[in-house]
Amino acid sequence: MKAERGSTGRLGCEGFRQLGMSRRGVLRAGALTMTGLRLPELFRRRAAAQTVATNHGFGRARSCILIFQWGGPSQLDTWDPKPDAPADIRGEFGTIATRTPGVRISEHFPLLAAQSHRLAIVRSMSHDDPAHLSTAHRLLTGHLAPTPYSDAAGPSPNDWPHLGAILAKCRPSKGVMPQTVTMPWSVAHPAAPGGKAPGQHGGWLGKGFDPFGVEGDPNAPDFQVSGLGLPEGLTAERMVDRRVLFDALRDPAGISGRSAGAWDGFQGRALDALASAQARAAFQVDREDPKIRDRYGRHIHGQSLLLARRLVEAGVGLVTVNWHNDGLNFWDTHGDNFNNLKNRLMPPADRGFAALLEDLDARGLLDETLVVWAGEFGRTPRITKGNAGREHWPRCYSAALAGSGVTGGLVYGASDRWAAYPARDPVSPDDLGATILHALGVDPATEIHDPIGRPMRVNTGSPLLSIFA
Repeated sequence: MKAERGSTGRLGCEGFRQLGMSRRGVLRAGALTMTGLRLPELFRRRAAAQTVATNHGFGRARSCILIFQWGGPSQLDTWDPKPDAPADIRGEFGTIATRTPGVRISEHFPLLAAQSHRLAIVRSMSHDDPAHLSTAHRLLTGHLAPTPYSDAAGPSPNDWPHLGAILAKCRPSKGVMPQTVTMPWSVAHPAAPGGKAPGQHGGWLGKGFDPFGVEGDPNAPDFQVSGLGLPEGLTAERMVDRRVLFDALRDPAGISGRSAGAWDGFQGRALDALASAQARAAFQVDREDPKIRDRYGRHIHGQSLLLARRLVEAGVGLVTVNWHNDGLNFWDTHGDNFNNLKNRLMPPADRGFAALLEDLDARGLLDETLVVWAGEFGRTPRITKGNAGREHWPRCYSAALAGSGVTGGLVYGASDRWAAYPARDPVSPDDLGATILHALGVDPATEIHDPIGRPMRVNTGSPLLSIFA
């Protein structure tokens, strides 16, 4: 299927949503005219928003859950099996029919096979960087890392901002919840000299745009989100009083303007979250019905996905769920690929992702939540002799998307006979990032300014318009 590429309409950061003309909307319009935005301009923006928002899924997503399968899952052993390939390529696994006629996936994704009517499977992801850290940056930001092709360069203030930071810049949170959250840890690789992956923070936008980080296992009985609870003896009312005092004492004129604004926003959101019972409750996964928790799986990945659902339900714009720190090599299966996949990696990935799709749909949230499942690259088609592993392979791999108007039962693009190279419609990590921003109502052509005032386009990829209904 040939894709239609490119974004439509340019509203920038301000005009991504429709402005409702309810009685409250009319009163808001009157207030806006007092601040310099005249009614003709208001209606022009509203008309533009309506035009773009109905075009190929633009702005349909209120939230996005990005499931980052850190380490690089094998495309042949998950979404793109090649049962007719030689044994040293096809591997040990069989295939299973999905709910979509003619589409088969790995036998170790049985629950996801039953959810294929909700999924668009992309079988033509492709780039040329085989390093974990720099490709994590590209997936999480939609841009090449400052030091590409490298596992030696960790996070830097010169990194491109995380997609959630871009969303927070272009679509600031209107409530007490942070606009972007990352859990259950900041990904790092013990074999990578650079340690933590770049691209997980606010980058050159500044620390005020860092995603709110949740560190820990939501499946643990003593799980708590650090820094979110009120200190003992401090009521929410007293916290609000402290916020008023904080606002009165701060002196932005004595601080660098750009940094002060970002930092004040960060501090303000933190105080709001501390004072808000709603915000604290959203992070309390133990409030869920035990039967719902069981459906996701009583493991760190399943409960992280359940927590992600609670957060988008509470209004968080983008939640990144990283594959957890399992003390091993994550999806980086250089050795014993098949035992690791079938026993350690694929069962929780299958159960958690399938339960998330079912749960979002049952709650009426799937239509307004984009869900993206992807790693930083794939694995070599040919199995390594001697240790049954697969090595890094960025030239062709798979991803999956659902929700927010994505056409289910769809396979986008195709790989060649060995899943080594795209046969048609290659998709870069930049394109995937552009698709996420597009669905969230941020035109990838939007320009923001770096610390020295240069205009920077938020994404240079092309959204996958044809996957949207």
